[in-house]
Amino acid sequence: MSDHAVEHDYHLLPPSPWPFLAGISAAIWGTGMVAFFAGLYPRSVDHPNGLMEFFFSRGMDMYGDAPVSNGGWIILLLGCMMATFVMIGWWRDVAKEGAAGDHTPVVQIGLRYGMIFFIMQEVMFFVGWFWMFFEFGLFHKIRAGWNKDVLESADTYAEGYGLNAGGHAISSINAWDIPLMNTLVLLLSGTTVTWAHHALIKGDRKSASTGLILTVLLGVFFIGLQAVEYVEAFAHKDTHGFWLDSNVYGSTFFLATGFHGLHVLIGAIFLFVIWLRLRAGGMTSKQHFGFEAAAWYWHFVDVVWLFLFTFVYVVFAMG
Repeated sequence: MSDHAVEHDYHLLPPSPWPFLAGISAAIWGTGMVAFFAGLYPRSVDHPNGLMEFFFSRGMDMYGDAPVSNGGWIILLLGCMMATFVMIGWWRDVAKEGAAGDHTPVVQIGLRYGMIFFIMQEVMFFVGWFWMFFEFGLFHKIRAGWNKDVLESADTYAEGYGLNAGGHAISSINAWDIPLMNTLVLLLSGTTVTWAHHALIKGDRKSASTGLILTVLLGVFFIGLQAVEYVEAFAHKDTHGFWLDSNVYGSTFFLATGFHGLHVLIGAIFLFVIWLRLRAGGMTSKQHFGFEAAAWYWHFVDVVWLFLFTFVYVVFAMG
């Protein structure tokens, strides 16, 4: 049977350890997150009692009047390291398959569908966040009138969004300062990655390389500006009236902008790896799906930021 010609358009992969290792790393990562943020085991008041409590009690309780050490972060870190190893190994094999010509047109369509579905689930994550943001913003006063048996501390919702604990209005970060700069930086990065893509299509690898590295640098610049913004927010948290745990606006603000910053970091790493592959002679003007996938992801990050800038900074500041 080995001398028969291939009668299908798919590339059959040899046995791979990556799917199994990916499942193991996801289980460790998920367990570490739950153990660190929520806890899986009761905690003693004074000190950890045994390994179960050390590793699986809540790790976010490490501060306060009686800080208690916790090892949940060890499980989380192990899961992150293992997932990183799996991603590097698996994607390296996929890149080798593409360079060897194993990605037939049908296989490339499957890869595109996979990337589209990935971006769709990322979109739904931010849709869920925006749903929460608008729901709290529009209906927090209604929640304040709910029965406390249904909603614990319902009355605090009256001051949990537009006002701080002292009853003073929350002053969001000036949208026309660092946030506007970050908006311009991301919009510029969208043009440079598009320039790089079109240059590669035309066979101009030098311009494609230049456009890619400029995009990566702009992404790093965005992250740096956001770090400055967070430092400033912390320094003036009493003046602004919001921080991570001060009210609903503070929680939603840092959750959304922080996760978006994480996406920018991931996208910058994605593009940097593509730049390294391009510099090493990989990808052609006709077959460069890795480049396209990175560009799609980067444009998604751009669009999400425009929504965040419009509603979290501008609209909220206007009341």
